[in-house]
Amino acid sequence: MRRTVAPSARAVALAEAVAARAAPIYANRDVRSLTRPVLVLAIALGVVVLPTAATGALSGANAPLGPAANSVTYQDSVGEDPAAPDITTIVASNDDAGMMSFRISIPNRPQYSRDIALVMFLDSDANQATGDQESLGADHVIQLLLGEIILFKWDGTDYTVSATQSSLSYEWASGVTVRINAADLSNTRRLNFDVVVVSGLVIDETTGAIDATNAKRDFAPAIGFYTYDVRITPPTLEVRRLTATPRNPVAGRPFTLRLVAARSDTGAVVQNGRVTCVGRVGTARLRATVQRVVGGAATCTWNIPPKAKGKAFRGSVAVTFEGLKAQQGYSSRVR
Repeated sequence: MRRTVAPSARAVALAEAVAARAAPIYANRDVRSLTRPVLVLAIALGVVVLPTAATGALSGANAPLGPAANSVTYQDSVGEDPAAPDITTIVASNDDAGMMSFRISIPNRPQYSRDIALVMFLDSDANQATGDQESLGADHVIQLLLGEIILFKWDGTDYTVSATQSSLSYEWASGVTVRINAADLSNTRRLNFDVVVVSGLVIDETTGAIDATNAKRDFAPAIGFYTYDVRITPPTLEVRRLTATPRNPVAGRPFTLRLVAARSDTGAVVQNGRVTCVGRVGTARLRATVQRVVGGAATCTWNIPPKAKGKAFRGSVAVTFEGLKAQQGYSSRVR
């Protein structure tokens, strides 16, 4: 698996070289030159533009087979060209941290080789009216070339290397899995995307020139984009533990409850926040003498009245942090 934030000079040269071959190969595709040639390979091989087909709705081959807990499987047509890489399915998924995974199955290419390139166009705001108007509103492009995976962003005129792509990575095993966080795609919550895989690029190891005469490729979908919704469960505060000191309240002595809470998404223990303490002995409400976060625990301390022995103590501790709240109650007889 490789990660990168900028293309090598060699990758730039290869992209320029293949551009010269692209137009005659894709006479029926929208192939255009860019001011910055690093992305020419991506555009030449990846644009599958029939603008009237991009409606934002899915039907037929473009429709997901069905979601399963933040996961959607898209079926591509198979066997178009036995000599080409054959995309069969794409499984898109994400976790609650916004990390997205695109598992692109290509069973007839079990291993990655230097003659293979992959391009993904991503309309990260799912709005065809914005972004690259010649590419169905694409805002970003992911390009895998010579083992380097790079994220490009549309700047209003051209695609340039994105300043935010630290989460981008890939691995290859009977296809490619591309991972990127939604934060690196303008915090997308809904995006349109397509995938293009090409093989048969012949690379001159000395000059870096590419011969794409016998290149074979597969597009998924054949026309337009797939649509994927990023679903993130809002985080909560979870009670890790509640401890009492002493174990049971004692008449005439201080009694303390400590509640440890952590975020459900990161597991980080709350170190500050607003603490609410409620304590009663019988029907009388007690005022907390300590009501704050101490050492990573929401802490409540009450002075138990000297004449409270045998009475019921009921209390609760709550902590609120960044709009999230955790609370737990406690009850016991006063000794």
